[in-house]
Amino acid sequence: MKKPITHSNQTSASGTYDIPLMFPVLFLVGIGIVMVYSASSALALKKFGSDFYFLKKQALFALIGILVLVACKHIPYKVYRHFTYPLLLLSIVFLIAVHISGLTYTAGGSTRWIRIGSFTFQPSEFARFSLIIYLAYSLNKKMADIKDFYIGFLPHTIVLSVFTLLIFIQPDFGSIVILGTITWMMMFIGGVRLLHLATSLVLLLPVAYLFLTSAQYRVSRLVSFLNPWQYPTDEGYQIIHSFMAFGSGGIWGAGIGKGYQKLFYLPEPHTDFIFSVIGEELGLIGVLIILSLYFLILWRGISIARNAKDMFGAFLAIGFTSAITLQACINMCVALGLLPTKGLTLPFLSYGGTSLLINMACVGILMNIGASRTQ
Repeated sequence: MKKPITHSNQTSASGTYDIPLMFPVLFLVGIGIVMVYSASSALALKKFGSDFYFLKKQALFALIGILVLVACKHIPYKVYRHFTYPLLLLSIVFLIAVHISGLTYTAGGSTRWIRIGSFTFQPSEFARFSLIIYLAYSLNKKMADIKDFYIGFLPHTIVLSVFTLLIFIQPDFGSIVILGTITWMMMFIGGVRLLHLATSLVLLLPVAYLFLTSAQYRVSRLVSFLNPWQYPTDEGYQIIHSFMAFGSGGIWGAGIGKGYQKLFYLPEPHTDFIFSVIGEELGLIGVLIILSLYFLILWRGISIARNAKDMFGAFLAIGFTSAITLQACINMCVALGLLPTKGLTLPFLSYGGTSLLINMACVGILMNIGASRTQ
């Protein structure tokens, strides 16, 4: 883990912010505010009587998110080790509270949110954050015995299974995929036996098959994914209109605010399918810019992990970086018809306070890990 001190490390350690990481994040947040307004104005006007409804809330989320980023940047990342198990317990309480009458908020047929007054909170986002901290702490602590099945593999799988069960009954298959992939990836990087990891994948295949075929709407999603044009008015409706958005955008796009698919054709244009609105209004150039910004986050996150001064920091950096970029990849692949619909938002761009605040906290912690390299 010992690396030569570079100029960028010296700069980070002096107290300034990690520009190669902060630039793409803030750029994405800025683009997100503009595109959330463009994608939601017609919907907000019809539903709430004001086309600025989602814009004002997203701008407020962004402001609070920046404050969260700054706070997390100045909190030593090692502090989170002491809160590992309280965070896990709190996540489980939140995931159970989703199903308590009076707190539940349901949308799109899924019960994924807690509502208290006008405030809504998505526990699965917090669970992802807590799981990464737990995995980083546990893998670092068990490095000497990581090859042992009962030490390096089983405990982490049990924690993942608890989260998976609680999220499954919401249901939220997209979050389950992300949590499972992150756990597998972090255990692989941590040195857990490949035999244990590979065996777990083989055993999960029949379980995944039963899950996918146990509900008609999931079967319909898979069938429409393979041939959406066969079901243009129901299961294939979303992806067909997403294709139309990208197709009409061309190279340069129709222009911000000039897209048509957001006008009650494309469902959830400001959340799940905001990437499609970007494709229509900003064109191929806009899409490539978005991809480049996420690549910068991935590159910088990996660099921070490689240069972390301890394994706990390295595991945290890998976990947070993979969580952000994996969710972005899945969302964009869904919008492009490369994956079945998952109901996942696009980090920093889609409307949603919980996702934005958690991701900004992750970026702040990443900055602290990078800044701690030479301290």
